[in-house]
Amino acid sequence: MSVDTAVRQIDAGLLDVGYVEAGAADGPAVLLLHGWPYDIHSFDDVTPVLAAAGYRVIVPYVRGFGTTRFLSDDTFRNGEQGALALDAITLMDALEIESAILAGFDWGARTAVILAALWPERVSGLVPVSGYIIVNLEANQQPLPPKVELGWWYQYYFATVRGRRGYSENRREFNKLIWQLASPKWDFDDATYDRTAASFGNPDHVDIVIHNYRWRLSLADGERQYDELEARLFEGPVITVPTITIGSDFDGANADGHAYAQRFSGPYSHQVLDGIGHNVPQEAPEAFAEAILEVGRAK
Repeated sequence: MSVDTAVRQIDAGLLDVGYVEAGAADGPAVLLLHGWPYDIHSFDDVTPVLAAAGYRVIVPYVRGFGTTRFLSDDTFRNGEQGALALDAITLMDALEIESAILAGFDWGARTAVILAALWPERVSGLVPVSGYIIVNLEANQQPLPPKVELGWWYQYYFATVRGRRGYSENRREFNKLIWQLASPKWDFDDATYDRTAASFGNPDHVDIVIHNYRWRLSLADGERQYDELEARLFEGPVITVPTITIGSDFDGANADGHAYAQRFSGPYSHQVLDGIGHNVPQEAPEAFAEAILEVGRAK
C-alpha cells in the first residue's frame, strides 16, 4: 500500500500535523508512531492489515518529518520526549479520539510508553518495540561499557558543531547508514529508502533531531512547561494497560525484555524477533500487526 496520496493535514497543538488515515472511521483507533530516521512508510504493510480488521488507523509524521509543520515560526524547535508525547495527545484530541492502541518503535515507542504511563485512560493497548525506553536524564549520565557506547556514536557526533553541520549537509547519506547499521539483515532497496528520505527535507528536521539527542545528554535545555511532565517520567511510572513489548536483534542483551518487565503491571507479554533489526514494522510487518491485534483482543 502506498500512503503518499492519502496524506492529510490537521492543526493539533503547536503543529499542523501530516498524517495518514485508513480503515473504518467509527472503528477502534490505532495510532502508529515512527522514530528517527524513519517515517510513516514504516507502517505501509501494517496499516492495511489493521484496517481490514476493522480498526481506524492513524499514522502521523512526527514533528520535524514529512509534512508536519509548526504553526508559528516563533515556537522553539524542541525534540525532548515530553514535547513529542504532548504532540500525540493533542493529535488525538484534534481527531476526537478518546482512546487508542498505541504502537511504535524508536522515538515512537517512547512516546507510546509515555502516554500509557501518564494518560492510561487514553491508551487501550500498547505495543512498543524495545520496551520501556523512557529517558531519565540523571540515569543517562551514567557511562555504559565501551562496546555499548560505540553503538551510540551518532549521539556524540550530534553534540558537536561539526556534527550538526555534517548532519544538515549529509542527512540522506547519514540516515541510510543508520538504516544499514540498525538493521544489518534487512535488504531494503533504494526506492524503499527514497520514499522515507523525502521526509528528511522538512525545514525543522535538523533542529528537532539535534535537540532530541543533545537534550538526552543534558547538553541542551528543554522548555520549562514540560518540567513537571519530565519529573514524573524520571520516576519510572508503571504501565497498567494491556501491553506486548517486542525485542529484536537491535536490542542486544535487552532483547529478552527482562530488564524492563517489572515496569508493566497489567496484562503483559514479550516477544523476541530473531534476525530482525530496529525497524520492526517494516522488517516484520506481519508480526508487528499481529501483536497489535492480540493487544486489541486483550482489552
